[in-house]
Amino acid sequence: MAVKYNEIAKVIVAILICQAAGLIGSIFTASSVKTWYVELQKPAFTPPGWLFGPVWITLYALMGIALYLAWSKGLLKPENRLALYVFIIQLVLNALWSVLFFGLKSPMWGLIGISVLWIAILLTVIKFFGISPLSGYLLLPYILWVSFAAVLNFFIWRIN
Repeated sequence: MAVKYNEIAKVIVAILICQAAGLIGSIFTASSVKTWYVELQKPAFTPPGWLFGPVWITLYALMGIALYLAWSKGLLKPENRLALYVFIIQLVLNALWSVLFFGLKSPMWGLIGISVLWIAILLTVIKFFGISPLSGYLLLPYILWVSFAAVLNFFIWRIN
């Protein structure tokens, strides 16, 4: 079976789009993670700082593959286009969370942002399952991690 270079390019583009969202978010995170964030009181279940980078890189890669799978179903059907629009919205909200939490140094705004993000991810998962079940499954680790992050964000907000 011949490899379709166009499809390989689409996979790479989809992964790079998602990793770019992570890069944008990391710009705001980096400015606060070693200063303001260190001073916050955190719950006992807070993971070690070194874990966040590898987890997010992996999640963005899975999101990129999910995006590719949904994108590969074509853009002719309105439900496919809608799924991709919802994906883009949640990706923007993903980067926005870092701006709200770390950039503004506001656990409260971060909590509001991550709550809206979680809803957008859930809608994306549902839409992706409808056009490519595998793409929906690939997003499950993402929504689980964001669920955990939302709980962590909530506790940081409450104790600070």
